[in-house]
Amino acid sequence: MFPGSIYVAIPAMDELQDLPQTLDDLARQEGCNTFEIFVCVNQPEAYWGLPDKCAICEHNQQLLKLLETFDGLRLHVLDCASRGRGWQGKKFGVGGARKTLFDHILTFADDRDIIISLDADTRVRPHYVQSVADNMHRHPEVPAVSVPYYHPLTGNEAQDRAILRYEMYMRNYAVNLYKIGSPYSFTAVGSAIAMRAGALRKIGGITPVKSGEDFYLMQKFVKMAPISNYNDEMVYPAARLSDRVFFGTGPAIIKGCRGEWDSYPVYHHSLFGSIAQTYQLLPQLYENDVQTDFLDFLQKQFNDTHLWQSIRQNVKDYGHFVHAFHEKADGLRILQYLRQKHKDSPMTDEDALAQNLAAWLPDEQLPNLSSSFDNLTVDDLNSLRDQLFEIESSLRRLI
Repeated sequence: MFPGSIYVAIPAMDELQDLPQTLDDLARQEGCNTFEIFVCVNQPEAYWGLPDKCAICEHNQQLLKLLETFDGLRLHVLDCASRGRGWQGKKFGVGGARKTLFDHILTFADDRDIIISLDADTRVRPHYVQSVADNMHRHPEVPAVSVPYYHPLTGNEAQDRAILRYEMYMRNYAVNLYKIGSPYSFTAVGSAIAMRAGALRKIGGITPVKSGEDFYLMQKFVKMAPISNYNDEMVYPAARLSDRVFFGTGPAIIKGCRGEWDSYPVYHHSLFGSIAQTYQLLPQLYENDVQTDFLDFLQKQFNDTHLWQSIRQNVKDYGHFVHAFHEKADGLRILQYLRQKHKDSPMTDEDALAQNLAAWLPDEQLPNLSSSFDNLTVDDLNSLRDQLFEIESSLRRLI
């Protein structure tokens, strides 16, 4: 039995339809410690004066009343939606809601306690909470867990095609990072994160950006200590259209339904070669400057031709140098580098995925990718997603 307390944090804006199902899932948790649920019902205060946002205000008020009726749950509601309580100025969005939740929990949580980050539209199976508690109890050195995820299909063909393409983008990216041994080989999904309260305190909490708050949170954890990428149970986020954030699942599905995939390419494994080479050359870089394409990119990004010399002069040994290197060459810089290199690549997403799978799978398991994704059925795309899921799952277990 996990010796600390467990808190589940759920931001909710216009979630009258989905949140009750998620709470029902939490009410059915089995064989676990007791846990408390914190829901932040939120919206910008300005929505009260906008005719096209009236429905969100009304739905939030209905949700607040509905949450009063939930019995059998240790449920706490943070009202950031009623008149006079909404977000003011630039403080808004899911990042602000997660920060409000986490900061509130940190006012009373012990360092050993666990915070599980969920979304209002994310389903979990009956042993999910216990699986996270057991996982973190077995690995007391781990500050956070990037939990496996899997989007259930909706039955809407356009939506399903879009979420499957988006998952292929995310899983292909993650697998390539696992393959080269990057410390940033995590998938940041806000509803698929668990963390220790003490670790969250140590990194200064979550940065309340409107989009990508989950990515920057996990990156901060990685810079503190290695995280875990595996859990016995996974989460099942909804595959739905949403324009509440600038990027992420919702906007990706909207773009995908329009056939716009430039922001979510399938990176060929060769693009990761210079990053892998750089990792291998770190012992030499600790002694003297060496040259790789990735190192050249980093020096240009930081506008510092003496970047590594400066780090060498400020660390006491090789281990600290490696840590300092990865603080500079972080997940954001890796993504920026790949995007830059991908622009020069003439390869289609289909060819890139086919060649990646050929490098990762035995011949008898290779799919036929001779036609474009647009010509594949939903079942075909789902099969590709599942192949990448299995590859990624096997690698997650090793991290």
